[in-house]
Amino acid sequence: MTAQDLADTLKGRLIVSCQAPPGDPMRETATLVRLALSAVAGGGSAIRANEPEVVAAITGAVDLPVIGLWKDGDTGVYITPTVRHALAIVEAGAAVVAADATDRPRPDGSTFAELVAAVHAAGALVMADVSTLAEGIAAAEQGADFVSTTLSGYVPGTPKQTGPDLGLVTSLSAAISVPVVAEGRINTPEEAAEALARGAHSVVVGTAITAPTALTARFVAGLARP
Repeated sequence: MTAQDLADTLKGRLIVSCQAPPGDPMRETATLVRLALSAVAGGGSAIRANEPEVVAAITGAVDLPVIGLWKDGDTGVYITPTVRHALAIVEAGAAVVAADATDRPRPDGSTFAELVAAVHAAGALVMADVSTLAEGIAAAEQGADFVSTTLSGYVPGTPKQTGPDLGLVTSLSAAISVPVVAEGRINTPEEAAEALARGAHSVVVGTAITAPTALTARFVAGLARP
């Protein structure tokens, strides 16, 4: 699938992130596959998934593009941090590899541009997960096929928000020709629609759809307020 083909498929559509954090009861491959199948049944247009085993299982179970990543660690660059991680996700069957494209150093000393080149050579596309406008512009210049706002609010120096960084969506959409994907703290259909109105090509939603532990905790916290 070419970048243009995938862009056409995803334009104005929902990507569902089917992930679970370490220790969560949902973090089991068969369970995550069922989440992906549920996302398909509900009308999702692509799945975002973590780790080679899960990516391979979901790719084999759904007839939708899979955006794969490999989280290794929990600080610094940990979303598909090296070329090795990226190529393992391609091998697992992902159409797109999502990778950290912030300006922080990668653990193997490689550059984001080198990761992009390796993934393209292996026949897949790249989604750059960024936290700022400058990082998004740089990622596009380095060959990313899509740029996502995934890391805004999660990297030191970026604004902490309870909702999506719609300002970053707006500025990126105006600055680059690469499709911009809105991701991060999108909690309602209205916020997803607003992201599209701000120029996002498509929208990723995870926790608000696929994380019952986090959703339960939010309700519990709400009931505990005086």
